Amino acid sequence: MRPFINWLTALLIIFTSLHSNAQTNCVGKVMDAATHEPIARASVQIKHTNKGTITNTNGEFTLPLADTATEIIITSLGYQPVTIRTGAQSSLLVNLQSNNNSLQEIVISASRTAQKRSEAPVAIATISKQTMEDSKAIRIDQLVNKVSGVNMVNLGNEQHQMSIRQPMTTKSLFLYLEDGIPIRTTGVYNHNALLEMNLPAARQIEIIKGPASSLYGAEAIGGAVNIITQAPPAVFTGQVSAQLTNTGYKRTDVQVGNTFGKFGLLISGYYAKRHNGPVDHSDFHKTGITVRGDYAISDKTKWVNDITYVNYYSDMLGSLDSTHFANKDYSTPQTFTYRKVPAIRYKSQLFHQWNANSSTQVSFVYRDNSVQQNPSYRVKNVTSDPSLAYGEINESAFNTYMVVAQHQQSFNFLNSKLIAGITVDNSPSSYNANFIYIQRDNRGYYVSYNTTDSVLSQYKTRINNLASYVHYEAELVRGLKLTAALRYDFYHYNFSNALPPSAYTGAPSTTNNFKRFSPKIGATYNYKGTGLYANYSEGFVPPQISELYTGVQVPYLGPQTFYNYEVGGWFSLLKNKLYADWSWYLLNGTNEIISVKNPDGSTENQNAGKTKHTGIEYGITYRPVNSLSVRFSGATSKHTFGDYVEKGVAYNNNQLAGGPRFIANAEITYKPVFVKGLRVGAEWQHIGPYYMDNANTKQYGGYDLLNLRAGYTIHSFEVWVNAMNATNRYYSTYASKSGSALSYNLGDPREFNIGVGYKFGKH
Repeated sequence: MRPFINWLTALLIIFTSLHSNAQTNCVGKVMDAATHEPIARASVQIKHTNKGTITNTNGEFTLPLADTATEIIITSLGYQPVTIRTGAQSSLLVNLQSNNNSLQEIVISASRTAQKRSEAPVAIATISKQTMEDSKAIRIDQLVNKVSGVNMVNLGNEQHQMSIRQPMTTKSLFLYLEDGIPIRTTGVYNHNALLEMNLPAARQIEIIKGPASSLYGAEAIGGAVNIITQAPPAVFTGQVSAQLTNTGYKRTDVQVGNTFGKFGLLISGYYAKRHNGPVDHSDFHKTGITVRGDYAISDKTKWVNDITYVNYYSDMLGSLDSTHFANKDYSTPQTFTYRKVPAIRYKSQLFHQWNANSSTQVSFVYRDNSVQQNPSYRVKNVTSDPSLAYGEINESAFNTYMVVAQHQQSFNFLNSKLIAGITVDNSPSSYNANFIYIQRDNRGYYVSYNTTDSVLSQYKTRINNLASYVHYEAELVRGLKLTAALRYDFYHYNFSNALPPSAYTGAPSTTNNFKRFSPKIGATYNYKGTGLYANYSEGFVPPQISELYTGVQVPYLGPQTFYNYEVGGWFSLLKNKLYADWSWYLLNGTNEIISVKNPDGSTENQNAGKTKHTGIEYGITYRPVNSLSVRFSGATSKHTFGDYVEKGVAYNNNQLAGGPRFIANAEITYKPVFVKGLRVGAEWQHIGPYYMDNANTKQYGGYDLLNLRAGYTIHSFEVWVNAMNATNRYYSTYASKSGSALSYNLGDPREFNIGVGYKFGKH
């Protein structure tokens, strides 16, 4: 009996010992609080120990614990750290808030890989998902115009032109990207390209100011706008909203997503329309849908596929003349002019992390894009018969088959990093234009038109781009980082004209090649919340198809080249409650394409223009308490002609048309802690005076706008009211002068936007 008791006692002791030393596993998911995207490689650490783990590509982690009641610290670059006490719950769901410290912001566009804002020697700004949620913007310009030195001009119904370190212009001096890949091919630039974006699918917007050709190639002169798409959420979540305005605008947004094991899916889209707006002939409608699927092949390999479909239609009312604008007459003689844009973009991207220091990504891109127009700016009156006019119906289309491959390698030597990549782009394009006769009534309205067999233009151009780039950065001493980048581009245009060459139909069939090295070198220095940077960069723009082949006998134009010199800095004070940044730049343009008058009176395009652009951009953000934020963004600039004679008229030392000397945007946002879910804000936008023509004979006085916003969230419901142009300022978003004629693009009157939204799933 005694041996049995001793044996049983030993078993009890062993069992008790095993039980007392048994470990439990803490299991959880870490995700972004605003987007619910999984956060990969987040650190999960047991407090006061060196024990921990990191999250996988789905944001998941498993951490062995000796005690169920243990404090763990979760951190990730760009987010505020969180401390959690584990308990009896079987799984944790951890939301990380973005870091309010702008120096710790993560940007992607500066080097095509994630890095701290303070390590990028460029003027770069971000618009976060939280800012998008708070603003309830219905257009991209309502977001990017918050950035110092940016003025995206609203031309109505999401149509636009841009001003970043350049005057307001439709020229091909800006590059628009989606996840670092241009949304249009070089050579067929369209100043309205951002209307092809699906804003609800965006998680962040990054704006690089100044040339970025060393990484992204042509057209990145004044700046590059990179819209980064949102990844599928870590858990089932979604939202739906509806809104309308007093100016005939209605819109519905839907987003829903989930992760099923290794596969994540997110669908984002909206439908918007305007009917019977404040201006005649200004109806529009747009459908935008983005479907993104992420598949985690392994902890080191991820396959991402996304497709965006946009179907856009807008009446094209054109600008108002001086009489209509002065009399506040919102009528227009146009009754049938339009713009249609069907567009499809597909990306398939494979990401592989070889080890902690090495990663590769390969992307395949397909684009199918068409701009179909009966354009108001082509309508011309017949001087001999007031009942007649003429115009055209045209279509510019292209397809793209593109491969982009990139590798990143980090080294222990000088804490350095090398990024290298290649791009192969094959984009066949076409252009067709047909002559139309137009009938006018006794009021001068264009009431109808007849198509004809007269073909004005019919050509195809096969555009090929082969490019390679390399980017290297090294920390020479603590806090001092040197960055250098170089890109080589080779463009091949194969132009085929289906019509006999003429001033209308275009040049004879031919081929043209353009090649260019684009360098960039810069440095950043950071010391205890204060930083400085400097860079030199070059940018270039090969001629557009329309510039190169329209109305010429021998199509020869070279790339326009820009040289940029820039210094800037930032500082953070009062425990990160105050943040400011600034940048000064000098951008010289050479070989700019202008229209030159020949001795026989004819005109042709030549690389003969020089311009100079200089300015200082500055921004300051102050958060005295977590519930209050005050921001000011401003830019003082000057855009002047150098050696510039166009059509026999010299503009030397004149200011470029459409270039305000001063623009600003300021905003105050308050989220009171005593009323959880409430937010109120006020925004001021200022555009200073500018010349309406290059001869500097006429000025437009600019304008000031006040925008008010308020919203309230209770449980899963949200309601908001925005009063845009709250003082009902009558103004023109863009005013110009051609000869003796003045043109004004009318700005929106006071607009009340009322909306309601509902969020579902886990948050």
